[in-house]
Amino acid sequence: MFASWGALAHRRRWVVIIAVVLLTVIGGAWGAGVFGKLTQGGYDDPGSQAAHVDKVIEDSIGKQGGDVVVLYTAPDGRTVDDPQLAQKINDRLSALPGSDVGKVVSYWNTHVPQLADATKQHGLATITLASTNQSEQITQYAAIADKLAVDGVQTQVGGLIPLQKAITDRSMSDVELAELISLPVVLALLVIIFGSAVAALLPVLVGGLSILGALAVLRLMSLGLDVNTFAVNVASLLGLGLAIDYGLFTVGRFREELAAGRGTAEAVRRTVATAGRTVAFSATLLVIALAGLMVFPLDFLKSVAYGGMSAVAIAALVSLTLLPALLGVLGKNVDRLAVPWRRSADSEPGWLNKLAGTVMKRPTLFVLPIVAVLLVLGSPFLNVKFGAADEKQLPPSDSGRQAIESINSAFPSTSNSIAQVVLRSTNGAAPDQAAVGKLVTDAGGIASDVHPVGAKGDVVVLSVKLPGDPLSDQARDAVTSLRALPHPANTELMVGGFTAKLADSTQAIFDRLPWMIAILVGATLLLMFLAFGSVLLPIKAVVMSALSLSATFGVLTFVFQEGHGAGWLNVTPAPMQIGVMVLIGALVFGLSTDYETFLLSRMVEARNKGMSTPDAVRTGLVRTGRMISAAALLLIVVTGAFGLSEIVTMRFIGIGMIVALVLDATVVRMLLVPAVLRLFGDASWWAPGPLRRFQERVGIKESEDAEDEPASHSREPEPVH
Repeated sequence: MFASWGALAHRRRWVVIIAVVLLTVIGGAWGAGVFGKLTQGGYDDPGSQAAHVDKVIEDSIGKQGGDVVVLYTAPDGRTVDDPQLAQKINDRLSALPGSDVGKVVSYWNTHVPQLADATKQHGLATITLASTNQSEQITQYAAIADKLAVDGVQTQVGGLIPLQKAITDRSMSDVELAELISLPVVLALLVIIFGSAVAALLPVLVGGLSILGALAVLRLMSLGLDVNTFAVNVASLLGLGLAIDYGLFTVGRFREELAAGRGTAEAVRRTVATAGRTVAFSATLLVIALAGLMVFPLDFLKSVAYGGMSAVAIAALVSLTLLPALLGVLGKNVDRLAVPWRRSADSEPGWLNKLAGTVMKRPTLFVLPIVAVLLVLGSPFLNVKFGAADEKQLPPSDSGRQAIESINSAFPSTSNSIAQVVLRSTNGAAPDQAAVGKLVTDAGGIASDVHPVGAKGDVVVLSVKLPGDPLSDQARDAVTSLRALPHPANTELMVGGFTAKLADSTQAIFDRLPWMIAILVGATLLLMFLAFGSVLLPIKAVVMSALSLSATFGVLTFVFQEGHGAGWLNVTPAPMQIGVMVLIGALVFGLSTDYETFLLSRMVEARNKGMSTPDAVRTGLVRTGRMISAAALLLIVVTGAFGLSEIVTMRFIGIGMIVALVLDATVVRMLLVPAVLRLFGDASWWAPGPLRRFQERVGIKESEDAEDEPASHSREPEPVH
């Protein structure tokens, strides 16, 4: 199939080029509209008890807290009760446009004591925006943001919507900066790797078009779904990075075929039959890995899954359509504009030959220490704690973060440490007042500052100040204890709030995590068996990917939670976001399998030519080692640019990817995998008879002779020392 497609892409090369370029450019131009439709929500389980509490409160006594919170601080020597200041603040808030603002509640229009601090230096105003749609709320907030300041009064603006807008704005600017930095660096590295400016431009072109295609898919998604900001970040990262990787392998294989003396048409056909087949296979595995995120109820993970899957699929499609057609047009001109140090495409790096020989001779001396080091690197993850996205996503110097911290300091009752307890009658009558009083007393034995905040019909709402930090085990235990409080018959007791949402979302992820693992492992075992016809190779691939993943998680915990080196990264140590950890897991597992596929495909290819196991492993490492190292380096540059983001989540993803790529493309693929295969010996390629026959019937293979005649290497195994 792939050989036939390669021949067709060469014959209809101009049609393919024009069609792909037009589709991606037009789609990207339309897809740019997605930037106005991005959201920052989706981090909570919409089916959880805490989410249900929010809906019950909003339906019964109305939305609490407002979308925008403004802290006004009186100048020295004056208080918020000063009549002149009060008049100026009231006039400013009253002038806000009704088209954008639904309701304003402030200390100055209600005189509620809780809206001013004890010193009367600070006063609060909460603003409920006119829309309930998050994208529209961000637009409405942008319209009033410059109309909140009052002359002579320090004004700080916080709240959920300003926080989301700040994160979205910084995320978008970070994407532009990352691409601005990474593309020139990647192009320069490709020139060094290929030794030709023309060959270097091809993967970059594929990467740019892949991003445009991914934007079109995200815009299409936004018509019916909420698209989280990070979906665009991840789509850009994967679209650019993987398209460059796929282009690197494809162009590299084409140059090998030309160097072997084949004509352009045959070189294109064989390139698609070999490298193209591997690209399609590895992209399928990565799409399945990202699809595993869709088992979770959090819209954030689903949104990122859609973005990542579309970016990977489009990168593979462009690599399998546009790239072969361009190679067919260029032919030997792919090596034009060569640099003086250009090496022959079929030359074998001497250092890889030496490395492969050393690993083959002493495999045990590589396997045991490497596995031990990876396990030690992963050990900090045993003490991981999970948190949630809050103002600490922004750098300490950000005015939005400073505003939220000032509000929480001056008004602890507005902080995330407040839980809402709902007592709702199931028979339509109002809850018994004696029962409500007992509930207040019982809750007071668990937490502090328990008081009613509203009652209507069959619902009573209490506010409870949880002990400790809202992300602490103490606060979570208090939520569990509150939910376990006895309550009268015919009533329902529910607990919501920030800590409750975090606990519910974390539990929802843990409940569904086995399904994701089953998808990742099952798909890898099945597809790699169909591709390579071996039982041990897929199992080994899963174990290697798990080792890379555990080491990556351990390093991230060591830095971002425990704080080692956090000052250098300008991040505040905090519990990890479990949703982002799951995302990193899918990406790292998928990319680990991706490099494993490229490495094993050449080893199996060599084995099928008649080489012995040591020779096949050595040949696969030598022929792909340089390309895998180059691909990892290029992807490190792309993800490293995202690691410069001022948003902690993007910096977390960027650094996590860098750690994973460094470990996987060097220690694991270059040393551990060849050493393990050497220890396995001929058993590496074994499968039971029935499975072997099944793989030969339905396996992922080429029916045409895409390769040379079998080599005359002996299959006699070498002794293992």
